[in-house]
Amino acid sequence: MKIKYPFIDLFAGCGGLSLGLEMSGFIPVYVNELNNDALKSYQINREDLKHLYEKEFFSNNIFELTKGLKNLNKLERNLKYRFGINKKDLSLIVGGPPCQGYSGIGHRRNYKVNKDKIPSNFLYKEMFKVIEYFQPKAFIFENVRGLLSARWSPEGKFGEIFEDVKEQFRKLKNYYQDFALIECKNYGVPQNRPRVFIIGVRDDLNFIPNKNLVASGLLPEPDKSYPNPHELLNDLIDKDYRKNFKTKYYLKNPQTIFQKRLRTLKNNKSFLKKGDVLLDQEYSNHSNKIIKKFTYMIKNQGIIPEKYKTKKFAQRVLSEKWGIKGPNITATSLPDDYVHYCQPRSLTVREWARLQMFPDWYKFSGKRTTGGIRRAGNPRKGIWDREVPKYTQIGNAVPVELARRIGKNLLNKIKF
Repeated sequence: MKIKYPFIDLFAGCGGLSLGLEMSGFIPVYVNELNNDALKSYQINREDLKHLYEKEFFSNNIFELTKGLKNLNKLERNLKYRFGINKKDLSLIVGGPPCQGYSGIGHRRNYKVNKDKIPSNFLYKEMFKVIEYFQPKAFIFENVRGLLSARWSPEGKFGEIFEDVKEQFRKLKNYYQDFALIECKNYGVPQNRPRVFIIGVRDDLNFIPNKNLVASGLLPEPDKSYPNPHELLNDLIDKDYRKNFKTKYYLKNPQTIFQKRLRTLKNNKSFLKKGDVLLDQEYSNHSNKIIKKFTYMIKNQGIIPEKYKTKKFAQRVLSEKWGIKGPNITATSLPDDYVHYCQPRSLTVREWARLQMFPDWYKFSGKRTTGGIRRAGNPRKGIWDREVPKYTQIGNAVPVELARRIGKNLLNKIKF
């Protein structure tokens, strides 16, 4: 099996970054993801890439790969034997190490534990080891905006963690590197969702940087092509949703170019039509009190009456159409952060996935949602394990359309 643009995906989650890169022409040859449900989501959507089910080409704990040279040597041999890929033949190594310790929401759930006490905050060093060993033609590091300002401790220096991350990657001597903070809404994604990228390209590829472009041209230029929520979700509305709390089949054909794109099947030759099976359109069974609250919010520009206010994170009504500044939301791991723009309910897994521009054929493994310590862990007690239900997998993902544009831009700018 000859692969033209092979890449390794570390800390892959359910596969948003990978899927976008695949859409632009790259093919994953090895995947790493700690959580079994997220890894299964990644695998079940790539049944044509059978090697990703074989133990030689996937791992859970990154240390299975990076602890000692023997494991990296073994992967090198396996890639050579199976695909004829030598060390420097890999097009990309990509990864977004877990970010709970850097993000604002993640920090609130980390019980004020210093960031230098959170093991996952150092996983960028393991990613570096893989890049240093294989010397791919390019690499992509992705993380949350909070990384730019994060400190190892309250007494630390503003932004010191990001400086340490950059210093680590600068040890790759034969790469041109740049970084940028981008907003996903500028790349066809219906979210604000700021993200930090560090991208490096090997010197022998003769990339010519242009400091007038985003990350010297390694990231695509922004535009305003994002969809409005009604353009994205109107075809999924079921007026009888409370009858069975699940819509099993599409009730309409796609009505916009965005809906048709997301309902296009993997073969790109047909799309999901009225009457076809609809995945993950299952609704929360809200209490009457919550329904009254949501109904009031929909009718009153999102205002929450005093009698309905709680101490939880502020809920907002998803706008039917964005304002002049464009998308103003970020899909998180909390599905009840947002109320549907015309029905008094939280969003479904499928609607959540569309906000991240996952196509409708994409399946997600595991529980629909969970909460409390199961989702957040308890760092103060040394409990780092977290359940990663479907909503969380989606919220943690890199938006697919952003990843597709990054991949397409790299193929246009670099002679792989």
